[in-house]
Amino acid sequence: MGHVNHAVYLTYFEQGRLTFWRELTGTPSPHTRVIIARAECDYRSPAHFGDELEVRVNVGEIGRSSFALEYEIVQVESDRLIASGKTVMVSYDYEKGSSVQLPDATRELLQRVKSATVSG
Repeated sequence: MGHVNHAVYLTYFEQGRLTFWRELTGTPSPHTRVIIARAECDYRSPAHFGDELEVRVNVGEIGRSSFALEYEIVQVESDRLIASGKTVMVSYDYEKGSSVQLPDATRELLQRVKSATVSG
């Protein structure tokens, strides 16, 4: 159809998220095991083959055991918004099969990034 398939945008969010964590922590994770409890994507404008896209990631709400990451995908040359979205990540204990409180190190890191984004 000449444009990027809608399902691919969640993969772009995932790649942005992995890069985000790698830049912050040196690993593709936030100091804790997480699961995605919610993922949403709003399509704003089509992306086409050959477009150079940038995924921007920011920290949203931070809860007791969860936090949100917010995304924007833009076409680099024009800064045109292609899609925006959000994932809600939950700190999770796979052995117990339940959510757990965010580790202090993760909470502090997220708050620092969020504060830098708001003031920067």
